[in-house]
Amino acid sequence: MATSIEHEDSCEQEDTAEEPKAPKIRDTPEDIKLEAIVNTIAFHPNQDILAAGDIDGDIYLKVLFSSDGQKLYSVSKDKAVHIMDVEAGKLVTRIPKAHEVPINAMLLVDENIFATGDDEGTLKVWDMRRGTSFMDLKHHDDYISDITVDQAKRILLTASGDGTMGVFNIKRRRFELLSEFQNGDLTSVCIMKRGRKVVCGSGEGKIYIFNWNGFGATSDRFAVQAESVDCIVPITDNILAVNVLPNRVLGSVGQHVGMSIEEIAQSRDTRFLASCAHDELIKFWDISSLPDMKVNDYRRRKKTDRRLKALSNKAFDTGQNFFAGLVDTTEENSKKEEEEEEEDDSDSDSGSD
Repeated sequence: MATSIEHEDSCEQEDTAEEPKAPKIRDTPEDIKLEAIVNTIAFHPNQDILAAGDIDGDIYLKVLFSSDGQKLYSVSKDKAVHIMDVEAGKLVTRIPKAHEVPINAMLLVDENIFATGDDEGTLKVWDMRRGTSFMDLKHHDDYISDITVDQAKRILLTASGDGTMGVFNIKRRRFELLSEFQNGDLTSVCIMKRGRKVVCGSGEGKIYIFNWNGFGATSDRFAVQAESVDCIVPITDNILAVNVLPNRVLGSVGQHVGMSIEEIAQSRDTRFLASCAHDELIKFWDISSLPDMKVNDYRRRKKTDRRLKALSNKAFDTGQNFFAGLVDTTEENSKKEEEEEEEDDSDSDSGSD
């Protein structure tokens, strides 16, 4: 009996002597598992808060924080616009029957103005001071997938499932023009290169590039081996998920293996990307090194290694990458690319009425 007691005491002393393990420090937040497919996400502009909408119950198709983070806007299949008080977690404004058909896209222009686009191609621009829309225009033949606005808050650009980009003047409250038709749906739109370039993703796996004030026809197109480019987010003025000029895929950020990406969003401190997909997960990716990436470094690497670099420690080079198989397919020579860059950088900034 004495021997047994001594042995137990010895074990207790050994356990006590073990140093506690240091907590593991993660590079990114943990994945968030939900009970339904998440189809929209948005970061709070001032706090570490993430909003998400799913297809279970209330079907939110888009959620956006106001610039001060105090309000959360959402649109859904019920054709209504909802505005919530973030701090109180309560609905403060609801615009029922904002459109005649489900709303698919939304953009906050400023603290009073926002725009919505629906499944049949109608664009509305709203003034919350009056509680009504002051623009109600239909120039697309199919759904509006995305909306963006220039820095002057004057020109709205829309991407549509009919394969065109629309140009609308908020100040003059009028439609300007449609781009030429592309082969597939245009799924997303953003402005890059200090307002000199407009980039559209497409359902055919291509990225289309327009010059500002040259909206009628594309200036370039960038083919990638992907079924669809459904969402694009500017990381810097030159980098989306791919480099806009000279049109190169830089690498893989992360992956939802075998799943379609619904939306991506950038955190307020620009350190993380969040993504949601059909696996009912919200994942986070460290992109803090991307602003320092140089295109020339990529060119040198490509000469010796055809594989794309993993751009975060959670990404891998094989299998399904963040953009479902995004691989560089363009083959222009480096000299031509450098000449294009120099020509673009010499362009003067221009606006539109």
